[in-house]
Amino acid sequence: MSERGIAEIGEDKSLLLVDDDEPFLRRLARAMEKRGFEVETALTVAAGRAIATARPPAFAVVDLRLGDGNGLDVVEVLREKRPESRIVVLTGYGAIATAVAAVKIGAADYLSKPADANDITAALLASGDGLPPPPENPMSADRVRWEHIQRVYELCDRNVSETARRLNMHRRTLQRILAKRSPR
Repeated sequence: MSERGIAEIGEDKSLLLVDDDEPFLRRLARAMEKRGFEVETALTVAAGRAIATARPPAFAVVDLRLGDGNGLDVVEVLREKRPESRIVVLTGYGAIATAVAAVKIGAADYLSKPADANDITAALLASGDGLPPPPENPMSADRVRWEHIQRVYELCDRNVSETARRLNMHRRTLQRILAKRSPR
């Protein structure tokens, strides 16, 4: 990010990241620190609410579905404690209904996973009601499909039969997809 981008953050560079995917959370925290933010992380709704209550940040990135509840609960606390904070809701389950709910409750933007640090930073620093520019290097449709299959597979505790059932896919087809490398 350019010096101008870091200057746009302003005086208060506090950022709360709430996500139950610990490896993703660590990577995102490092990336956002490199972009000039002062990052605090939380793995649960309870921890996110506690931080939002004690030290409401200027910026927040909140996963929608967490192990102990809904990330919108954290968004509500942030809106109550610091109405001017910029909040981006992140989720692996992109749906119009949840996007509308997130924006109504006070999120500035809504991004589907996997989103990279550049997309998240652009959404956090977007000025006014204008939309951030489209990503320069978006993922291919094959990659998005592969990421979705991998996420459902992990959520089903790496159970191929259960994953295939939930994806309405034949088990052997799923096994072939899982055996291949990820598309670019």
